[in-house]
Amino acid sequence: MAIVVPIDRPGRSVSMAFHGRNTALAAAIVAAILVAAVLTYSPLGLLGWSQSGLGAAATTAKAQGTPSSPAGGNAGGPPTVNLTDTQLGSVKVEAASEREFAIEKESVGSIDFNQEMTVQVFTPYQGRIVGLFAKVGDDVQKGQTLFTIDSPDLLQAESTLIAAAGVLEFTTRNLARLRELYKTRAVSQKDMEQAASDQQTAEGALRAARDAVRLFGKSDTEIDRIIAERKADPILVVPSPIAGRVTARSAAPGLFVQPGNPPAPYLVADISTMWMLANVPENDSPAFRVGQEVKVKVSAFPERTFEGRISTIASMVDPFTRRVLIRSEVQNPRDELRSGMFATFVIRTGAPVRSVAVPLDGVVREGDGTMTVWVTADRRRFTKRTVKVGLQQDGYRQILEGVQPGELIATEGALFLSNALATASR
Repeated sequence: MAIVVPIDRPGRSVSMAFHGRNTALAAAIVAAILVAAVLTYSPLGLLGWSQSGLGAAATTAKAQGTPSSPAGGNAGGPPTVNLTDTQLGSVKVEAASEREFAIEKESVGSIDFNQEMTVQVFTPYQGRIVGLFAKVGDDVQKGQTLFTIDSPDLLQAESTLIAAAGVLEFTTRNLARLRELYKTRAVSQKDMEQAASDQQTAEGALRAARDAVRLFGKSDTEIDRIIAERKADPILVVPSPIAGRVTARSAAPGLFVQPGNPPAPYLVADISTMWMLANVPENDSPAFRVGQEVKVKVSAFPERTFEGRISTIASMVDPFTRRVLIRSEVQNPRDELRSGMFATFVIRTGAPVRSVAVPLDGVVREGDGTMTVWVTADRRRFTKRTVKVGLQQDGYRQILEGVQPGELIATEGALFLSNALATASR
């Protein structure tokens, strides 16, 4: 059997002859030749056919309305997020501006009483406590009675005072009598001079006795009363030597106390100034010096700032913690600070610097530790940008690299944008 296959070119054809049982094989060969001829000599060729098919598929997808992802941007470019009108309400956009950032050092510590203005109140003489007139937490004035004791030493001093007063009175009367007798030559001049000497000795003894009683805190009026009444008062009054607050009391009625025998019956502290004790790293210690102003904050008053100055810098480094003790005197005008309060102090160690600043809510810390912000030009399409941050003060973060003044950034809702990007990337 002979088959003639025309080719899609003028004047060309293919003629093949098959015999007997090869008719089916001949038909298959002819079909293959026809397909090859069409693909080879067609004006579109294989490429045109493929493109035509892809275009049709794209047209079909578009017709079906496939939703777009909120994440966009060119492949390999910075991540971006496009927000809808509803989502824009969750983001606040502002232009980046510059602020001054103070060069400061910060450390933590605790509040303590000013030990230079804290007094241990001891009794000047031994005795048993008979009365207490102040308790812990009371504010006392200088000279106010804290406690009284029954003092045998005071009793002895007052007895000596009474005796000295009696001797002076006797010698005075005796001198006066001998002088009258000497006028009539009833006594010798020697007896009169001896009486005058005894009277002067008695005067000296009385003055010494008065001074001895005065050491116990008795006033001249009280001493005169003791002499006039010839009655000793063994109750010794122990006053507060300074104005302040009673911070500790170990005194109790009937307790026998001695001078300088600890613990002190009372502890009184002037709380107009307090100490802040802070241990700073060894590497930071060269930045501090005596007299520098410090700002102290305590957790009990988070909105208050207490002013003070560095008063002492330790001369040695703790060998275990490698830290240096710094002591500051802090003003306490309202008596709000308490010993043992946890505190932080900030001290300015250099001139302030001016840098781009972004609110804290506008900076996001990523999982790998990098810091990012979201920048926009049209307030709808936001681009994620990595930045280098510095100081953090007054609710702002210093931006060292990555943002220029005037660029629009998301100052609120930056975390929302990061979450939207993460959701779209899943």
